[in-house]
Amino acid sequence: MRTYKVCVYAICKNEAAFADRWMDSMSEADQVVVLDTGSSDGTVEKLRARGAQVTVEEISPWRFDTARNRSLELVPEDADICVCTDLDEVFHPGWREALEKAWVPGAGQATYRYTWSFNADGSEGVVFWYEKIHARRGYQWVHPVHEVLKWTGEGSPGPMVSAEGVQLDHHPDPKKSRGQYLPLLELSVQEEPGDDRNVHYLGREYMYRGRWDDCIKTLKGHLAMPTALWRDERAASMRYIAKSYWRKGEPAQARDWYLRAITEAPHLREPYVDLALMLYAMEEWEGVLYFTACALAITVRPRSYICEASAWGSLPHDLRSIAYYQTGAYLEALEEVQKAIALEPGNERLQGNLQMMERAAEAARRDARSDQADLAV
Repeated sequence: MRTYKVCVYAICKNEAAFADRWMDSMSEADQVVVLDTGSSDGTVEKLRARGAQVTVEEISPWRFDTARNRSLELVPEDADICVCTDLDEVFHPGWREALEKAWVPGAGQATYRYTWSFNADGSEGVVFWYEKIHARRGYQWVHPVHEVLKWTGEGSPGPMVSAEGVQLDHHPDPKKSRGQYLPLLELSVQEEPGDDRNVHYLGREYMYRGRWDDCIKTLKGHLAMPTALWRDERAASMRYIAKSYWRKGEPAQARDWYLRAITEAPHLREPYVDLALMLYAMEEWEGVLYFTACALAITVRPRSYICEASAWGSLPHDLRSIAYYQTGAYLEALEEVQKAIALEPGNERLQGNLQMMERAAEAARRDARSDQADLAV
């Protein structure tokens, strides 16, 4: 197997709490370079003590793409593979060997498994495949936030390789504010109004902030864009529109948009589960059973970021157990709550539901035995 020069690069500010863990994880690289944008908590000293090459510069006005590009400039020209990570991310050991095994001469980028969030019990939450590993030349970061790599070199970029076995975990600081995201997203859309990806992100950010009308308007605009062709992302826009209508007290509109999302991307669990949740709130139990069954029939988890932990966790079985219970199908309710607990054993509410459904199922069995005895007389 060929050996390549691998360089990790990053940006940071006030992340001393993560510095040692991150350097332990990145130690498989030949070199680690960091752009510190103004730490005051000892981050720079910690990183330097661990062997990182740290440059301190202020980025003003702040933009993630400007900072990323400046940090990339710090990577030596003779590096073969550039690995962009953040200090709150951790590779599983052996990542370099797996990366070098996948990399080929002339490759452009590598895609690898990324766990963006974890559930309260430590199990994986949102998981998708990332592509922030790239060749040294010809790439530039673009967009003020939700920045991505863009090929700016001559000709065509090299092929994307799949780095099976490379696993990066994200363990963010929950105290960090995302307050800067909205103005940077609005700036990004102003700069490139034809970029459908950032219009989608902007509408989603409005939803996160409870700006329902802005979300609906922005995401309807996203769906009308001629370049907005990725069905998974279109379905996500439709789901966010539906959620906004639901929060505005317009359930009929919400239902219609959820159904549009299902039609747009029937291969995704999320639209089915979202609609089931709304029907659960409306106590439409047969609908809950139907749409959760549709979701559970999808067994292949997508590699894209359009993937929510709840749809792939205990929630579909949890909803089904309650719907069965409410319709008097106690044996089926018990079976579903057991499946939910198998996926989330530490959930006390599910454990309470299990006891309730065990009692109801046992009563149903006694009634069935009694009925059989009466028929035998």
